[in-house]
Amino acid sequence: MGGMNPVQTLGLALGAGFSSGLNLYATVATLGFLERFGVIHLPPALHGLSHPAVLSIAMVLYVLEFFADKIPYVDTVWDAIHTFIRPPAAALLAYSAAGAAPAEWRWAAALLAGGVALTSHGTKASARAAVNTTPEPFSNWALSFGEDVLAVWLTWMATAHPIATTVIVVALLALSVFLLFHLFRFARRALQRLFAA
Repeated sequence: MGGMNPVQTLGLALGAGFSSGLNLYATVATLGFLERFGVIHLPPALHGLSHPAVLSIAMVLYVLEFFADKIPYVDTVWDAIHTFIRPPAAALLAYSAAGAAPAEWRWAAALLAGGVALTSHGTKASARAAVNTTPEPFSNWALSFGEDVLAVWLTWMATAHPIATTVIVVALLALSVFLLFHLFRFARRALQRLFAA
């Protein structure tokens, strides 16, 4: 996969983009471990992800996120900070993945992955903010575990089955837009009730 074809590049840009928006560190660690153990062969520009230093940092940050993600309101602050980390990192991953392509295709992949990551990140953050209004913690934990599993699975899918990944991500993006629309209406009604009181 040293020279990825356009379908593989698109699959990786979409899959890693969406999963980076959910959990960047799980995405980076998954790509790094898959490369390190020879399950996949990433483009040369992404070989650095399998370096022990990069894997160690990704795993430490993943563990931090794992716990931060399970605590109501701490997860909201964590997500707010990561608005400025997840989409740019997803764009960088896609830009690097398209290393052998002409410059315009690399930039297109970067913009696509960044936009996809921003959409999945926005959906995750909005859903978490809505769930945090419920008193029990189990919904939050279930969502968090689900996001982690989806991020790892989608990252693997992006490297193994790029066409299927493209279809799955398009469906997930449609679901995200639907959820964002309804979560926005939910937030607006909650604010109206707050100010009315």
